[in-house]
Amino acid sequence: MNDKKLITIVAGCYNERDNIAELHGRITAAMLQFPQYDYEILLIDNASTDGTIDVIRAIAARDPRLKAIVNVRNFGHIRSPYYALLQATGDAVIGMASDLEDPPELIPEFIRKWEDGFRIAIAVRQKHEERGLMPWIRKGYYSLITCISDVEQVPNFTGFGLYDRAVVDILRDIEDPYPYFRGLICEIGYARAEIPFDKPVRKHGFSKGTLPVYLDNALLGIVSHSKAPLRLATVMGVAMSALSFLTGLYYFARKLVDWDQFQMGVAPLAVALFFFLGILFLLLGLLGEYVGLLVTHTVRRPIVVEKERINFDRGRLAVQLSAVTDKKSASREARFTGT
Repeated sequence: MNDKKLITIVAGCYNERDNIAELHGRITAAMLQFPQYDYEILLIDNASTDGTIDVIRAIAARDPRLKAIVNVRNFGHIRSPYYALLQATGDAVIGMASDLEDPPELIPEFIRKWEDGFRIAIAVRQKHEERGLMPWIRKGYYSLITCISDVEQVPNFTGFGLYDRAVVDILRDIEDPYPYFRGLICEIGYARAEIPFDKPVRKHGFSKGTLPVYLDNALLGIVSHSKAPLRLATVMGVAMSALSFLTGLYYFARKLVDWDQFQMGVAPLAVALFFFLGILFLLLGLLGEYVGLLVTHTVRRPIVVEKERINFDRGRLAVQLSAVTDKKSASREARFTGT
């Protein structure tokens, strides 16, 4: 019987053909420093179109430690890696990106912090190669989310880190179909170790961080962990009503005093109208984000639909995952029957 603890390294990938082999090699080199643990690499492919799956198959054929889940379609940058994290059954789970911008060389530091008793060990980015407005926008966003969030947030934390099995079990119980992961980790509240690192330059492929991706993450972070925008809407509504009332009084008084000389014109009305309409649509958009989040949680669509699994019959993960699935099924059946 194998009594070694298991560490599962999880990485989501989409069109990362040129990075997979190097990722596998660097993770393997990092884990060779810890012969006292078993380890597995679990990749989840988001329906890549560049041959990433072929590279994964070739490596998996010679290394039974490499497992993979292949999605039937692209389920997005949030759902796919989160789903893989929930499938992992290691005593500790390390989540990272497959583009090598999360350096595998930090894995030993995560494990040492875990051995010191931390159930969460995360990497926090320091320097990066971004230029232009994006660093300022990112800094402003983190300042905003830190100020308005109901829980403490960690600036420049992207999800790269180690999570004890107890943390992963909590994430499973939450059953959030579209989570703001970095906020969830802060919400759980376990003491965490923070490891600073400099983001390396991408060697191969193209970044998947587009404007819609950044906007999706930003809005999800705000509506998932703060009611401040809704309260701000209430305050702004009261303030605008008061301002409109005072402005009306001012124009009424001026007209009474200088009936013939004072011409109100339409310019103030037009400016005020467009200003209030802009604010109104902004608040409606924020309200729509909250409603959309509620709909996502209510509809209960699957996080991911799998096309196939690779190498799950060649190691410890397959047996453990089957046991976890049977346990969850039994628990749901008991709740349904009332036993």
